[in-house]
Amino acid sequence: MTGAQFTLNDLRRILREAAGADEDVDLDGDIADVTFEDLGYDSLALLETGSRIEREYGLELDDDTITDAETPGALLKVVNERLVTAA
Repeated sequence: MTGAQFTLNDLRRILREAAGADEDVDLDGDIADVTFEDLGYDSLALLETGSRIEREYGLELDDDTITDAETPGALLKVVNERLVTAA
C-alpha cells in the first residue's frame, strides 16, 4: 500500500486492533502529542502496532524507530516519511 498517507485515524484503529485501549483514555481526542505511556501503551504494544503498520503499508520499521517515537504524532511522522521514500 505504498503512496498512501498514514493518518491519526489509521493509527488509532491499529492501536485498538493491536493492543486494545485503556478505558480511561480517549483515543478519539487530540492524542498526537500525548505520550504512548500516558495513553497506556507499553513497548510490547508498540512493537505489535509497528508490525501491523509494516504488514498493512508494506514498510520496514526497525524496533528502535518504533519505540523511539514517544507520541502518536512522532510515529505518524516516521511512517509518512517512509511512505514517501517507498513511493
